[in-house]
Amino acid sequence: MMKTLVFDLDGTMYRGTQIIESAHQFLDYCIQKDIPFIFLTNNSMRTPQENVKHMEEMGYTNIKPEMYYNSAMAASQYVKKHYEGNKAYYIGKQGMKDALNQEGFIIDDENPDFVFIGLDKDATYASYSKALSLILNGAKIIGTNNDRILAKPGGFEVGNGSVVDMFEYAANQKSPRIGKPNRAILDLCLEYFGLKEDEIILIGDNLETDIKLGYEQNIETVLVQTGVHNKEDIERLKIYPTHVVNTLMDLVDYNFD
Repeated sequence: MMKTLVFDLDGTMYRGTQIIESAHQFLDYCIQKDIPFIFLTNNSMRTPQENVKHMEEMGYTNIKPEMYYNSAMAASQYVKKHYEGNKAYYIGKQGMKDALNQEGFIIDDENPDFVFIGLDKDATYASYSKALSLILNGAKIIGTNNDRILAKPGGFEVGNGSVVDMFEYAANQKSPRIGKPNRAILDLCLEYFGLKEDEIILIGDNLETDIKLGYEQNIETVLVQTGVHNKEDIERLKIYPTHVVNTLMDLVDYNFD
């Protein structure tokens, strides 16, 4: 049985709004060869529909919203499974809002049970302070993921995990660990797609998230050196991928069984 390729997005498929052409070529190869694939991302900003639009505008084709699972979906589903309460406030974009709505949360900016912290590149000091006041008033912090940094054209930018750490420090409260590299998002993603651990290969650019998830759960991984980390970081971080490639096109003719 052919394994399903589980691709990261930021740094693997693109950097910000800049396509990674070798990833584009490899995705076309997968489509041509009927190699199954899905996308698992810590980025909570976009809905699956917005993810499709974002990638199509860069040149990707033959992708569908049902191929995506993100940390906003995971965080919303995780909280529904593990906590009481259905009132939520959030830092984030449409992807975060839609995920909360789909799980039946009521958006409440006065007395929420939870404050979800998702990526919002337009967030301000005032919006962060508003969220903090709600947390200090009794709401629980729910960080969608703990990415320290993100790849962008020409460099890097602050990841959502760094923002979650800021709130944890300010409120003296810990968020549950949900996004990659944590087990929670893997279980929820596998349930969502009806897959098993031995039926997937995790592919990404970030040793601390994509690869660590597979390394700790004994799942086959591929580190692609087009984003956050490269092979020189492996020994420094002591996180070991199954395979290391320069670009995804190096996987052409690989046996995915």
